[in-house]
Amino acid sequence: MMNTLDSWHKTRIGRVVFAAVEGMSAYGFGSLAVDRGNFLWYGLALVGLVGCLQNVVKLIGSFGHGRT
Repeated sequence: MMNTLDSWHKTRIGRVVFAAVEGMSAYGFGSLAVDRGNFLWYGLALVGLVGCLQNVVKLIGSFGHGRT
């Protein structure tokens, strides 16, 4: 199951979906962090943001290299 998810995540549509989900979770956790002032929410927002940016960069790179 995890191998299937990993191989799907490496496709273009998989990267788009993961970037969107991580971006929305980063926004949600960031909103909670500002509202509540808890460092745990800031940390989770940062993790989501980094994951989202990684997927976006790899997605853009896949168009340049012609990979799927």
